[in-house]
Amino acid sequence: MKSYLISDNRDTIIGMRLANIEGVLAQTREEIIARFKEAVEDKDIGIIIITEKIFEEMKEEVLELKRTGSSQLIVTIPDRTGLKDKNFIMRYIKESIGIKI
Repeated sequence: MKSYLISDNRDTIIGMRLANIEGVLAQTREEIIARFKEAVEDKDIGIIIITEKIFEEMKEEVLELKRTGSSQLIVTIPDRTGLKDKNFIMRYIKESIGIKI
């Protein structure tokens, strides 16, 4: 299984390539959805890494895939500007399993 990055900026892609993680640049919603569907359909990809901005563009699609019990892991990372939402982890847990911690 391999990891795959979908990012909205070249710096993140270059940084992840240093860790031997391939990725693609997607800047419009249509590009983002198309690249995400390609990654989901590729059974060699075990981890799909997306930046915060990409997650915000296709939040419903990502959460739906997670709800279906896909074998692929979807991971959201901050890009070069850092973590935008400081309460992201807590909100994500609450949305995912319905428990407030």
